[in-house]
Amino acid sequence: MRRFSRGRLMRRLGTLATTAALMGVALTALATPAMAAPNGPKPPTPGSTATVAEDLVGPLTFAVTPSGTLYIGQDFAGLLTKQSGGTSEVLESGPGIAAVSILGDVVTWGEREGTMEQVLASRLMQRAADGTVTSIDVLAWEELNNPDASAEYGFQDLAPDCLALIPSDLLPFVGPHGGAIDTHVYGSLMLKDVTYVADAGANAVLAVDAAGEISTVAVLPPSSFVATDGLAAAFGLPSCVVGHDFITEPVPTDVELGNDGWLYVTSLPGGPEDASLGARGAVYRVNPTTGEVQLYASGFAGATGLAVAPNGTVFVAEMFGDRVSVITKRGEVSSFADVPSPAGIEWQSGRLYVSTDVFGAGKVVSIGLR
Repeated sequence: MRRFSRGRLMRRLGTLATTAALMGVALTALATPAMAAPNGPKPPTPGSTATVAEDLVGPLTFAVTPSGTLYIGQDFAGLLTKQSGGTSEVLESGPGIAAVSILGDVVTWGEREGTMEQVLASRLMQRAADGTVTSIDVLAWEELNNPDASAEYGFQDLAPDCLALIPSDLLPFVGPHGGAIDTHVYGSLMLKDVTYVADAGANAVLAVDAAGEISTVAVLPPSSFVATDGLAAAFGLPSCVVGHDFITEPVPTDVELGNDGWLYVTSLPGGPEDASLGARGAVYRVNPTTGEVQLYASGFAGATGLAVAPNGTVFVAEMFGDRVSVITKRGEVSSFADVPSPAGIEWQSGRLYVSTDVFGAGKVVSIGLR
């Protein structure tokens, strides 16, 4: 199950349980992370672990307060729940709940209605301490602005006679195209005067001010893979596409603020989001003022969430790699902890909180650091 796949043909490759076999390619091993330099600072290692919430249905995103109160988006159940002191209550219900974040007594989350092929509604929601809920229509903004409309996706260098051989129902997805109208408010970060959104449909990082006005901070870069004989055969594409680069859309999934003032953003690569064509997930740095985008680290098997410690260390949840990885301030990547199907991850009061087993009996665990 790939809830991040968004209706593009090549993204749907990620929805197939037998992607690698179907495409006639061997499953590529997860990229071996670079270890910290012998003379450099050692990355942290996991300490004590405790389960702090369980029996959750698709806990893709969540937030945690300094006191340990959890606000959990149970995406597959359409529930926003609050857990405190062992007691759980439903705060809100709605379709496709994700992008949970908090600031003081205000809770933010995203909702998405529609199918993989078409989004019908996309909203950024906020709930005040008194229970008052406000809604911002992100889909209406996307329809007017579409920040990646001029991007270049699909096959870019096919000869006209090759394009003519592509079935007409596939051509809009695999031929040269820009970003379509789509939005999925998947990750959010609340600050005093602005909320940043990782929009997995718009392929961009957005900013929402206190008045509810939306603007584009940055469109993330695409990635690519080379079409194989197996891919062409599996999807009814002509053999002339083999050997050509297919440019996939970025899929921003989380956004956090670093101690350097830059935003740190995880992104899935589009297409297969597991490691069947290589671990292509990435973390980017985004300057919130200028929109400059820098690749910070790559080689992740499903980068669905990240947390930034006060000292600048970054932790990445790899949903399809069954692990949490760590990026030191020197930019070196290593494995931090093996956890099944992690999705959301947060830093709070010296501990990591991770939602795990998100395709089964989901839970949130708390991990100490050494």
